[in-house]
Amino acid sequence: MYRLWGKIMKNNDMKNDHVVEIERPELTAEERLKEGMEGLCQHFDLQRPMWFSDNQRDIKDFNKTQFLDHHFIENIAFDYLEIEIIEDED
Repeated sequence: MYRLWGKIMKNNDMKNDHVVEIERPELTAEERLKEGMEGLCQHFDLQRPMWFSDNQRDIKDFNKTQFLDHHFIENIAFDYLEIEIIEDED
């Protein structure tokens, strides 16, 4: 099972979190990540952040990445959104 954990952080404190589960093994890793991001953004009522090369590198190397204020077009009321891939090995 593929899960994407989103955390809203402000002042080094987790203000809100949510886990999106995706049980569609036919999807590629990129498609699962995209679907998970859509679910998190819908849950947190956020626009989708811009995805930069540092995000791609962090996801590849660490299975997580952060989205700061410059990733969003609108103002955000938190310091950053962190996402982390949690993939169970079945």
